[in-house]
Amino acid sequence: MTTSTAAIPVIPPTPAYAVVPNRMTSGIVLAVASALAFSSSGPLVKPLLEAGWSLGAALLVRMGVSGLVLAPALFLAIRRQPGFLRRHGVLIIGFGLTAVAGCQIFFFSAMQRMPVAVALLIQYLAPVLLVLLAWVRTRTAPSRLVIAGSLVAIVGLILVVDISGATFDLLGTIFALAAAVCVGAYFLIAERAGEDLPPLALASGGLFVGTALVALLGVVGVFPVVAPAVDVVLGGVSVPWWVPMGWVALIATTIGYAFGTMAVPRVGSRIASFVGLSEVLFALGFAWLLLGEAPAPIQFVGGLLILVGVVLVRMDASTDRPEEESAVAIPPVVPTP
Repeated sequence: MTTSTAAIPVIPPTPAYAVVPNRMTSGIVLAVASALAFSSSGPLVKPLLEAGWSLGAALLVRMGVSGLVLAPALFLAIRRQPGFLRRHGVLIIGFGLTAVAGCQIFFFSAMQRMPVAVALLIQYLAPVLLVLLAWVRTRTAPSRLVIAGSLVAIVGLILVVDISGATFDLLGTIFALAAAVCVGAYFLIAERAGEDLPPLALASGGLFVGTALVALLGVVGVFPVVAPAVDVVLGGVSVPWWVPMGWVALIATTIGYAFGTMAVPRVGSRIASFVGLSEVLFALGFAWLLLGEAPAPIQFVGGLLILVGVVLVRMDASTDRPEEESAVAIPPVVPTP
């Protein structure tokens, strides 16, 4: 008599590796969307300033309203994490003083002493400053791709902003360089955001800090607060003041900082800073659409060079951040009879 043995089903082992979703692509999309949002601020605020609004009033409204919109993320982080402000207060204050208030205060101070194009050019040297900082911190020279991308992007930026005939102003240059340092700080601090420091909480806290600083400067008379109820012309249409200011606060500032702080941890400060150069291109488009300021053909060439520079830097970064696209080990499952 023979004993039959039931067939033991063979369970194929689980693959030892599973691919992690690529965060780089989503990060670049968020960074471009952030630059697009930020770029609409200038063309919309400019008519208000020409109609009698003070810079202090415009900054207070855009920062304060945007901080309130993002406030639920900050309050939720404080409720969920005991000691949240104690652990992250320094970063949030630093973000507010540099990435929020410092960028705008120093840039507009430079703009009053030199052409806007020159101030923009110096402020957007931030990506190059980050490359140099990484060189100093790691004592490793940047690759040829990063150097080439930086040079190409800067040449493109020069063509876009058109600095022909500009004159040198020492104090204005110092202000513009300080703005560039603040932009660099924006990317470095935002890179620290994550699960422990939610990006939206960082953005909201920084906006509140920036609002407090501008309000203090308004009280002491550095930035007077004047906000008359005026109408402005945008795209050939007369609209009340709250239309452009509402867009700047709710869209340009809120989405700009929200998407920006979400993008930088995904792609890294270096790539995010180069992608941020697209803000200059988008600003030209908004100025053309809303103010009738048509860009010259050479500016389109500059925009193409900026894009080439970003691509070159991105090609090198794909080898610098292997954890983004690598597989994560998963313990294999032993088949059970």
